[in-house]
Amino acid sequence: MHFVKMEGCANDFIVTRDIPESKIRTITSKARYLCDRRLGIGADGIIALLPSESADMKMRIINADGSEAEMCGNGIRCLAVFARTNQLCTKSSLQIETGAGIISTEFANDNVKVNMGAPILEGEKIPVGKAGNPIVGETLIAEDREFEITAVSMGNPHAVIYAGQLTDTLVHHYGKILESHPFFPNKTNVEFIRIMGNDEIRMRVFERGVGETMACGTGACASVVAGILNRKHGNDVMVHLQGGDLRVQWDGTEQGPVFMTGPARWVFEGTVEI
Repeated sequence: MHFVKMEGCANDFIVTRDIPESKIRTITSKARYLCDRRLGIGADGIIALLPSESADMKMRIINADGSEAEMCGNGIRCLAVFARTNQLCTKSSLQIETGAGIISTEFANDNVKVNMGAPILEGEKIPVGKAGNPIVGETLIAEDREFEITAVSMGNPHAVIYAGQLTDTLVHHYGKILESHPFFPNKTNVEFIRIMGNDEIRMRVFERGVGETMACGTGACASVVAGILNRKHGNDVMVHLQGGDLRVQWDGTEQGPVFMTGPARWVFEGTVEI
């Protein structure tokens, strides 16, 4: 299999167009090996570029543990750059089919701007174990601590939590517990947020099926949506992640799309036996 290692804000992926959709199970069964940073290529996930009947192309993303994600904000920017670099599409914007629907991307100088669609705020659709819209200030218990979460889906589920300090214990220990909390039937990504100002936040994330990553695009979007719902900042926010910055914009209306702008970079390419 030929692949390209790519990264968006240090959230890194193995990107390939050498796997037909009928062979995706081959990738999922080998994901742990391929994503292992000592024994394999090393990545947070694997992205397969596939043909689409309804868009310019299709993206399927496999997490490092072999599970499949509906959508990935950093990954879709990497896929767009991969397609343009390989001259698979010469347009300035791309329509990409994902498990969360068709997502629009647009090249903006050295960055990619993504229309992430409207956030999903209904409890049954996120999904969480409670009806309502929005799910704000929900108290969950993880071992010896209580956490207030705001639940948002950007095609995949997120639990957003505010904290004064973003510690390793908070992210690695409590993030892992909350990922599998019974409140989330499909598990969840967990974002820990420190408010820096009206247009600036800092975020660390425990990603579902991966662990802490250097960045999460859908998580950055969900966190800004949560911040607007909680009236903690404005509608145009710079999200500082461990691996870089993403600009996220949302007008605050339920049907209004969330826009995310950030970089994607080609790291190296090669072939691997699968």
